[in-house]
Amino acid sequence: MLTQESLREFVEYRPGKPVLSVYLNVDPADGAADTYKLKLRQLVKPFERQAPADAQAMERFIEHEYDWAGRGLALYSCAADGYFRAMPLSLPVRSRARLLDQPYVKPLADLFENYAHYGIALVDRQSARLFHFHLGTLEELEGTHGAAVRHMKHGGGSQAAGRRGGRSDPTPDSEEIAERNLKVAADTAARRFHDLRVRRLMVGGTEENVSLFLSLLPKAWRSLVVGTFPIEMTAGTVEVLEKAIGVAEAREHAQAEKLVNAIITNAAKGREGVVRLDDVLEAVHAGKVQILAVSEGFQAPGYRCQGCGYLTAQSLETCPFCGHTFSEIEDAVEMAVRRVIADGGEIQIIHDNPSLEKAGRIGALLRY
Repeated sequence: MLTQESLREFVEYRPGKPVLSVYLNVDPADGAADTYKLKLRQLVKPFERQAPADAQAMERFIEHEYDWAGRGLALYSCAADGYFRAMPLSLPVRSRARLLDQPYVKPLADLFENYAHYGIALVDRQSARLFHFHLGTLEELEGTHGAAVRHMKHGGGSQAAGRRGGRSDPTPDSEEIAERNLKVAADTAARRFHDLRVRRLMVGGTEENVSLFLSLLPKAWRSLVVGTFPIEMTAGTVEVLEKAIGVAEAREHAQAEKLVNAIITNAAKGREGVVRLDDVLEAVHAGKVQILAVSEGFQAPGYRCQGCGYLTAQSLETCPFCGHTFSEIEDAVEMAVRRVIADGGEIQIIHDNPSLEKAGRIGALLRY
């Protein structure tokens, strides 16, 4: 299971030797096992001369060890250092391969930023079902079940209601019971989600019940709500998972649009925003980047100072910061992603955004 700790392991692994990284889509909806075995061979073939042992290790794994669970697979190998990691993923990924001096983490950072650690609460007037949604997996937690909410039928009091038919409406007492039930549900959800380090919250149910539940949530948790949706309390986990992925995808798109607009606007005003690779790399070196936005698939060669690690897209004789010489690197964008993660910043991989494409395919919102 992908965690913040495992992501950091990949970021911090520096063997001093090439690492072959492969991301493979293994979604059963898109093909069979033999199709994906062939795809893996095609991905590693260009690297067989440079990293033959790594390519062989990956082919052996998928042929003899992989259980074909999940919809995506990340593989990292540095045979010269005795290093091999396989990370099954519950979400599909775009198939690709890279041979770099560290594991290629950009796709994992994208998944972690947009699909990790959601809490989901399905609520009605009596009970709540709680879930933890993380990177495509859904775990149902212990929920709450409160006092029964009684109803009074039209045409008289409770005794008359027992004798006559008709549509039922909540009595005032029932409203109080329902509010108490939802208050317990809100407090319980906040405690359980806190323990799981939930970063975002979704709520499902009728509009009325969702609204009341949200009003009873602690204020700090209300600010983490990213979406609501109609759903029956008896819904199966497949339906809940579909709703969760839909909300996460909608949030990803909306957040990307908002982030790109903020970066471009701030950059134009000369404030806390930069665009284009060299300006972004300079901000990365200074530790200023709060959120790094990168167009999906963007790669660019560059140079890294052998003294202080300064990254640049320009060919310079000596580093302007420490005076050391530079070495060429295959992908300066990937190195920038690593630096930002190591500095505690966020990564957003942006899909199909013409504004960011026009601005150089990379930008950053700065801390100062």
